[in-house]
Amino acid sequence: MALIDRIKYDSLSDDVVVWKFPSEDICLGAQLIVNESQEALFVKGGKALDLFGAGTHTLKSDNLPLLRKLIHFPFGGKTPFSAEVWYVNKTAKRDLKWGTKGPIQVVDPLYNFPVSVRAFGRWGMRVVDARNFIHQIVGTQSSSSSSKGYIGAERIEEYFVGEIVQRLSDTLGKFFVERNSSVFQASAHLNDLSSFVAIGVRSEFHRFGIEIVNFNIERISIPDEEQKKFQEILGKRMEIDQVSKAQVSQAYTTMRTFDTLEKAAENEGSIAGQSLGAGLGLGAGLGAGASIGQQVGSAMNVQPQEEKKKEAISQGDPIAKLQKLKQMLEGDLITQEEFDRKKKEILDSM
Repeated sequence: MALIDRIKYDSLSDDVVVWKFPSEDICLGAQLIVNESQEALFVKGGKALDLFGAGTHTLKSDNLPLLRKLIHFPFGGKTPFSAEVWYVNKTAKRDLKWGTKGPIQVVDPLYNFPVSVRAFGRWGMRVVDARNFIHQIVGTQSSSSSSKGYIGAERIEEYFVGEIVQRLSDTLGKFFVERNSSVFQASAHLNDLSSFVAIGVRSEFHRFGIEIVNFNIERISIPDEEQKKFQEILGKRMEIDQVSKAQVSQAYTTMRTFDTLEKAAENEGSIAGQSLGAGLGLGAGLGAGASIGQQVGSAMNVQPQEEKKKEAISQGDPIAKLQKLKQMLEGDLITQEEFDRKKKEILDSM
């Protein structure tokens, strides 16, 4: 097989990220031509060795120090040797797509509700460390990919989408926790969310020798059935909250009622105070026997009822006088004899 004395790659498509020179039979003195935005890397036995930037390079033993250590070829002459030459395209690929094939499970931090989220967007990358990239990526590709002689952006995209989705899964929940926001409000935070996730993506891809030049989350979707289920649960929670608030309000009203009754009992100058004081002293007050609802209803109308009775008595209403007289008897404020005498006077006056 003839030895190769000129190595060059003119890319027909910018989609190609990595291209392998078809022959491995090379000799010292051969010309290696590397175009702008390219780097050429010699690989032997799976090891990334000598790297060349843009320009025309005459291969010599002194500019192949790493390869020379493995092959031990002598100085000078056109000594043949075998090695792979990989060309790396270092231009930026900006219009790559990514998306979750299946939903990501996230717990909504605001409502503590599990949500299935799908996300889609675009990203861009550029190889900045060809040696690391070849070592990390090319060595992991299937033989079928290598047999084509190149690895395209589509293949790289396929390889890295899994990494993007993994970073998204790790950071999505953290984003909403830090902002105390709901996952259901994600569409309103796409720009901030994109920047937040991009930080994790960049740090992860850096170890592959790749720079992320752009990263965007264009859409986040939640299945309709889950949104409907969430709305139902949220509605029930709101009902429970309203009931709880009503119970607290009722308890507060009841306490205020007792405060009102105690103050009335302390006011010895009023008939209501005398009646309540006697009743509470005998343990026959509102605390026993009456329902909370009746207490609240009575408390809300204590003053109006008392005022009405006073007004009726002052106007000489015999029925009101008799009712009040009976209350005084039941409260042990007057004797039965006094009650009978006063009752007779009222009836005689009619």
